[in-house]
Amino acid sequence: MVAIAGDSAAGKTTLTAGLVAALGPDRVTGVCVDDYHRYDREERRSLPFTPLHPECNHIGIMEQHLNLLASGHPILKPVYDHATGTFGRQERVTPQEFVIVEGLLPLHTRVARSCFDVTVYLDPPEDIRRAWKVHRDCSRRGYTRDQVLAELERREPDARAFIRPQRSHADIVARFHRPDGVPASDPMSATLLLRPTIPHPDLTTVLGDDGRAAHLALTRDEDGKPVDALYIDGRAPRELSRQVERHIWSGLDVHGVLPGTLGQIEPGTRSEPLALTELILLHHMLRAQVAATAGVAQA
Repeated sequence: MVAIAGDSAAGKTTLTAGLVAALGPDRVTGVCVDDYHRYDREERRSLPFTPLHPECNHIGIMEQHLNLLASGHPILKPVYDHATGTFGRQERVTPQEFVIVEGLLPLHTRVARSCFDVTVYLDPPEDIRRAWKVHRDCSRRGYTRDQVLAELERREPDARAFIRPQRSHADIVARFHRPDGVPASDPMSATLLLRPTIPHPDLTTVLGDDGRAAHLALTRDEDGKPVDALYIDGRAPRELSRQVERHIWSGLDVHGVLPGTLGQIEPGTRSEPLALTELILLHHMLRAQVAATAGVAQA
């Protein structure tokens, strides 16, 4: 069970799609917890809070369903249509080998967090996230630019109160960004904070803290605690990322070759930072599966 949390348009769906492509849709069950909205778009117009507020969501039902999925049971899940802002028919969801849960509030409660083997929080800079949201909502959801910007301002207090605090509960904090002085036309870089809450792949034999296009350094988290920071430059040479990929993949006791879909943003366009982010998550998912299988065999 994997949780991918973050604010609206932070990149959750893109990361989830990459993991599904790497593992195969026949092995992965995807769940969006934004389907647990309590009110449709029209009803929310008269409410004092936004979809980012827990009161605007069926948190209790979400917790029950996550527990059922974690124990291998199917659920009858609500469906929210973001294009129309209305609810559709409920759908039956059966957990497969891997369950990826993404959305605004998957890490909001202790009960929900206890269901996951690995947790991720996506933390892009606000100017980048806002640009992504404007583009997505205008091109796919029928909003105007002014409407999106107004909604962003309206959501800010709830984002500050309920979305961003989930960052402290994530095993991995992923921040896709552009370093200072890098043109907007250049590909995104990424910084991953690898917290010691789960055992991460040992990258010290292939990466140092020498400031190369990809490097690993010990730094301080927002709370002052030490944390490993993996930096991947968007312009990193393919051979460097390939070396890291081979190292991570060889450390897994799994059959098969390294997935060729890693880092694919669109056909013919590959992001090295996204590829390594997906691979590190695959590492944790496959390790968790091996541990679970061994546990069942022992029982």
